[in-house]
Amino acid sequence: MGGKGALILLAIAIAYVWIAVSGPQGLQALLQKRAEIRQLQEQNAALTREIEHRRDRIRRLQESTSEQEMEIRKQLKLQRPGETTFILPDGPKESGDSVPAPDSAKP
Repeated sequence: MGGKGALILLAIAIAYVWIAVSGPQGLQALLQKRAEIRQLQEQNAALTREIEHRRDRIRRLQESTSEQEMEIRKQLKLQRPGETTFILPDGPKESGDSVPAPDSAKP
């Protein structure tokens, strides 16, 4: 009888381990959480870089009158007397909805 009891206990232990590993709090969930943490850490690093870039820009605008003048002129679309501004059309937009050239439509 001792062998049957040990076998039943072993089967229960294996079932418990299987449920623990494959259940909602199991290994797959752990791997998903780690991937999510890694993604959030990358987003956090990107936002930190953006914040530093913006702080540097604010510092330059506070310290440099030429930077201030350039920003004001850019925002208000102003130019100095004698300056000429060239406005170029936007380049072609790349999308999947492009119309084929007339030559490619020939049979």
